[in-house]
Amino acid sequence: MRFRRKSDEAAQSGGEATAGASDAASAAQTDPASGPFDVSQVEGDGVERADLGSVLVPAIAERELRLQVDEKSGQVRAVMLAGQDGACEFQAFAAPRNGDLWGDVRPQIAEDMVRRGGQATEREGRWGTELVCQMPVQRPDGTTATQPSRIIGINGERWMLRASFLGRPAIDPDATTDWEDALAQVVVRRGEGAMPVGEPLPVKLPDDARRVR
Repeated sequence: MRFRRKSDEAAQSGGEATAGASDAASAAQTDPASGPFDVSQVEGDGVERADLGSVLVPAIAERELRLQVDEKSGQVRAVMLAGQDGACEFQAFAAPRNGDLWGDVRPQIAEDMVRRGGQATEREGRWGTELVCQMPVQRPDGTTATQPSRIIGINGERWMLRASFLGRPAIDPDATTDWEDALAQVVVRRGEGAMPVGEPLPVKLPDDARRVR
């Protein structure tokens, strides 16, 4: 597991995580048998997972769990699985029971992409409607490039998990289903407290990682 300070974010493989939205009929939903899972579905299964508060992540072959941490506040800014050919950045949000938060926010994210000079188109994937995005970015040397990403939203039990695939899994999703299999192993812990719809669920460093500098 690697823990990155905010100052390291520019060197992080991939880039900025985002998310997206369309109609409720094509809303992505969790499959109880295949994940991502609600914490209630995995209690007592004996699998060891990194406990990050709202998300729990098991060790996944050929994937490194990375956390971007704000140096001043100590808060986790992003959770990422990284591999040789790409990355998957993800975050959980509070959602209404039996609601379709992904269907609500997907158009908003697509509009934001366009407003910032990028492009966003929809495709049907493993969890329903996804966004395939192209966003212009500036390299450290001042030149510009286009960063592809594929954004997925998965509605769960009073939560939504939003994920952004970067690198090859964004460009060639049909040939990189192993990345989707990795995302499917993530577990979400919503908690019982009342939260506004769309509020990010809190992420924390594991207790045994707080000494890492």
